[in-house]
Amino acid sequence: MPMISSLSFHQGRRPAAILFAACALAAFSSGVHAEEAVRQVLPGAPPAPAPQLLAREKAPDQSEIERFCSNIADAARDRRYVLQAEELKQLQAGIDQRMKALDEKRTEYETWLKRREVFLARAEDSVVKIYAGMKPDAAAERLAIVNADLAAAILMKLDSRKAGVILNEMDQKAAATLTGIMASAARRVDPS
Repeated sequence: MPMISSLSFHQGRRPAAILFAACALAAFSSGVHAEEAVRQVLPGAPPAPAPQLLAREKAPDQSEIERFCSNIADAARDRRYVLQAEELKQLQAGIDQRMKALDEKRTEYETWLKRREVFLARAEDSVVKIYAGMKPDAAAERLAIVNADLAAAILMKLDSRKAGVILNEMDQKAAATLTGIMASAARRVDPS
């Protein structure tokens, strides 16, 4: 039974709490400012202060604002310069990184170009003339056992018909290897 009595006690307080909440909500939502709202004075309580006695904080006058701004102007300018200097340092670091990557790429390209020139220089005209005069099956047999780079250079300097016939006479693997080397050497752009 004690549970029933506690329920009735809470039920008795509930309408009063609801009424109080409704009154408070009505006072705040009526669109009236808090200063202009009607104040409820409890019996025996001191009277509410008159609205004119409530002092508002005085707004700072323009001269105070100007003095404050002039006092912090140098510090703000210095801070802005420091931030700009930091940003410039970061940008410079990024540019330095990109320049380093560009130099590395240029060096790589120059190395590749030198390799290509050396590759083409290996096949001198006299050696090319020798292979040009050979029968295609004999030339194919000899080129298959020569260094692949040298064989590809010789084939590139030969007449395209003669080189085609020699490649046709070669083993498939050797012909594929030489064709790949010739294609990469003839490429005009950087392979990397």
